[in-house]
Amino acid sequence: MNRNRKIVIIGGTACGPKTAARARRCDPDADITIIEQNEHLSSATCGFPYYVGGLITRRNTLEVVKPAHFRNTLDVRVLNHTRALEINRREQIVRVTNPAGEEASLAYDKLVIATGSTPIMLSGAGVELGGIYPLWTMLDALHLRQLVEQRKMKEAVIVGSGLVGLETAEALVLQGLRVTMVEALDWLLPKLLDFEIAAYAERELKKNGMELLWGARVLRFEGEDGWVKEVITDRKTLPADLVISAIGTRPNVKLAADAGLEIGKAGGISVDSRLQTSDPNIYAGGDCVENVNRITLKKTLAPMGSTANKHGRIIGTNITGGNETFPGVLGTTVVKAFHYNLGRVGLTEAQALEEGYAVETSLIPGLDHAAYYPGAKKMLLKLIADRKTGLILGAQGVGPGDVAKRIDVLATAISFGATVDDLANLDLAYAPPYNSAMDPVHNAANVIRNKQSGMTEAFMPMELKKKIDSGEEFILLDVRSPREREHCAIDAAKQTKLIPLPDLRARLDEIPKEAEIIVYCQTSIRAYQAQRILKGHGFGNVRFLDGSIAAWPYDTLGSKPYAEQSGLPIALDAGI
Repeated sequence: MNRNRKIVIIGGTACGPKTAARARRCDPDADITIIEQNEHLSSATCGFPYYVGGLITRRNTLEVVKPAHFRNTLDVRVLNHTRALEINRREQIVRVTNPAGEEASLAYDKLVIATGSTPIMLSGAGVELGGIYPLWTMLDALHLRQLVEQRKMKEAVIVGSGLVGLETAEALVLQGLRVTMVEALDWLLPKLLDFEIAAYAERELKKNGMELLWGARVLRFEGEDGWVKEVITDRKTLPADLVISAIGTRPNVKLAADAGLEIGKAGGISVDSRLQTSDPNIYAGGDCVENVNRITLKKTLAPMGSTANKHGRIIGTNITGGNETFPGVLGTTVVKAFHYNLGRVGLTEAQALEEGYAVETSLIPGLDHAAYYPGAKKMLLKLIADRKTGLILGAQGVGPGDVAKRIDVLATAISFGATVDDLANLDLAYAPPYNSAMDPVHNAANVIRNKQSGMTEAFMPMELKKKIDSGEEFILLDVRSPREREHCAIDAAKQTKLIPLPDLRARLDEIPKEAEIIVYCQTSIRAYQAQRILKGHGFGNVRFLDGSIAAWPYDTLGSKPYAEQSGLPIALDAGI
């Protein structure tokens, strides 16, 4: 008679519990044990900032599945408050210890390492002061919630502008604190977003009272009576009653490395497509492993709960005799920033250029449903593609509109190797309450197709700003109405000429044919039309400003900035 398969899982946050649940469904007789060093299993770590901010009111909702469920319903042995000390691969034993210092050895047939990641902690003089925390565990979340609800703290500094930093910043603002975010690089979410999208989002943070300090490094912390009071950076000194460390994470690989398992160049445990390590009896998943980037085919880290859960299901299948593979990741991400939604997938423009692609982009202002139907909300969508093949490489979106829907569509398209031609003809659902006849995704694809064919040429906002600041001579042609210009205009008096689009054909003689011309309007629809008119009349050097005023990330002239204006021209529904 065959004995029951022994499965030991180290780690109980996301990948580990998912593995256990799947393994139990696949093998009703397996002997399954989860080792977790903390009290809670299957915690909703991604919900911690919303608990700190008071949006989630009850802590028990963050315990997605309690240990008792695993023990009683799934017949999984749970050893919480237990730490794995050593993996003995030769004898196939894991040595563990509990808080009392008692040690035990657990034999396994299949071992799963789901040890996750650890926050990178701040360094420098004064880092040991009270009031300097990460937001990583359930205990961190409980402690921070208690601190901010005492209403004694007024100033908070978030070090790092990644996902955790952004979500925690909003949480603290909602709790009434003044928040400053410090980032060593040059804009928000610098590893996830290009400048144009990040700058658009930064407006929303500032509107909600946040101070943003980019290109700054923390030097030290000053305190009083053992509690932090100031953060000293190389740019300025910031008052602080509370400091949140959000400078990133690193995979927990020590246990695996000490056992002689292969660690990859990206720093995670090396696994194959079946999530098997260099030892055929050991699998690994979640934040602690390396993944394949589905575009570059290079190894990367992907510390996301969604990825960890996919890993867990595949591992649970494979350790019980199945044969499933994981295709890799695209870095698909969405995050809330007050009333804005931010999302991204694939490569940024900068990353695509680093990979050697001939990059073409589009920057599309749009609405999340038909402009004439009440409640339409704005968004800005950036699409990145290979100029030669049209292959979609990445996308980013920001705004109060439904960004997540577009990012999910694009993640699906990229997963199946879609080109801009494919994207332009996707049969997406349409009715005025839900979408426009041409979704922003369609428009973004069509702009790139127009650029590929040579039908149009565009100028990106950052390029135009450099030209303006350098004092170059060119014509910045505004084809909106005088009233629109009064409300909001690019600050370039020396270069600007106003000719409303309906008057353009009659006033062509006012524009020198040899001049460099950059056309803009509200959303680029009219600018594109003006460019076609000018090209048709022999003007050789004409481009439009990608996204126009709607995507302009810099300060503007006028009484009503674009972001405060309601709606967009219905002409957007006509497509590109």
